[in-house]
Amino acid sequence: MKYAKYYLLTVLVIMIDQTVKLAVHNYMDMGANGEIPILGDWFKLHYTLNPGMAFGLRLGEEYGKLFLTLFRLLSMIGISVYLYFLASSKAHTGFVWCIAAILGGAVGNVIDSTFYGVFLDNAESKMENALFFPVFYGQVIDMFYLDLWKGYLPENVPFIGGEYYAFWPIFNIADASIFIGVTLILVRQKVFLAHQNEEKNTLKAMEDLRVEQQSGS
Repeated sequence: MKYAKYYLLTVLVIMIDQTVKLAVHNYMDMGANGEIPILGDWFKLHYTLNPGMAFGLRLGEEYGKLFLTLFRLLSMIGISVYLYFLASSKAHTGFVWCIAAILGGAVGNVIDSTFYGVFLDNAESKMENALFFPVFYGQVIDMFYLDLWKGYLPENVPFIGGEYYAFWPIFNIADASIFIGVTLILVRQKVFLAHQNEEKNTLKAMEDLRVEQQSGS
């Protein structure tokens, strides 16, 4: 249970994430026609597909999606190993929980990228290169739509003025889990690092005492 409790959080995030995504896929129409208002126009459910990274960024037309999915797989493995290392050490408990939440979010989106192109037939690319690795071309399902702000920035605003902008992130449970985990780490980093620094200082003090005893003898 020393390790399992953290992985249980990871599994819970994955289960909730995949349940919501499959429900959206099966019971909602894609795009504006299927929108479901939650808090007026500010917060609503909106079924959309994300072919790339955050904010729809891409790594390239031909093999960018393949590289992105493989990178996500490697990151997932790396985070899993890191979580085990943290759980087996004296890392701050809050920090370990945050890593478990991040891992759950990472796995949730990896499942989309790896399998949804086949099982849900939502592959981003139908090009020839997708035929060799069809399981790596799935698109991530997003559904939480925050319409935070739309408007025109005055021309006197440096660098970005004189244009119309819309800030409306669309994300899923996996994204939210990653965001919460990373945010808590940033906000509480002094507490988390203080725990690690305290352990390092203790080890250093013990080593200094050992050297001092050897010198005295």
